[in-house]
Amino acid sequence: MAETKTATVAAEATLTTVENAKNFWDKYSKPILYVVGAVAVLTVAWYAYKNYVVEPQKIEANEAFFAAEGLFAKMASTGFNKDSINIVMNGGEIDGQKVTGALKVISNFGSTPAGDRAEYIAGACYLHLKEFDKAIKHLEAFDGNGATQVQSKAYIMLGHAYAEKKKNSEALSNYKKAASVNEKDDFFAPDALLMAAAFAASTGDSKEAISLYQQVKEKYPSNTAVISGDVDKNLARLGVLN
Repeated sequence: MAETKTATVAAEATLTTVENAKNFWDKYSKPILYVVGAVAVLTVAWYAYKNYVVEPQKIEANEAFFAAEGLFAKMASTGFNKDSINIVMNGGEIDGQKVTGALKVISNFGSTPAGDRAEYIAGACYLHLKEFDKAIKHLEAFDGNGATQVQSKAYIMLGHAYAEKKKNSEALSNYKKAASVNEKDDFFAPDALLMAAAFAASTGDSKEAISLYQQVKEKYPSNTAVISGDVDKNLARLGVLN
């Protein structure tokens, strides 16, 4: 009898659950369908946006910025001059080829990878023009998106810009960020640490400079500055003797 009663209670509970579920569906089916429908519409819209707007924009942005990037790369290896910087920044014409400037690429394609690269290039150009506030604005807007060496360079340039503005704390912070982007990078990381150490020493922050030089010795013993004894010489100047 007990088993029969338990089975009956269980059946009634199941029936109640089903009825509640049914009642819930009867009550909320339209709102739920509206939500599901909205999600489906958004999914389709996002797919269409990504494939028919985002991807074509990326291609268009890359094509638009190709000439300016090429000119910037040439300047980076041969030297910067105001005329070329002006074309890279504002556009123009070189050898009959139209050049879309970095500022226009940022304005028209700011959300694309080319737009992000344009922020980096604009920041570098403004730094060479000694327009430090504008350099800071664009370099801080730049995101390396995993390209650690480029991101390190951006932080170093930010350090330079802040140093020129006598904002020593911000300058040192950015030099240290450049070293921390990828600590496994045996080239950029120790060089950024050495730069941070030298800057700290030049501004009278001996304690920080000593700490940074010691980090170079401990983390990057094969670095040229360590092997040559330059790091020990700098530490000796700061009062640290082996």
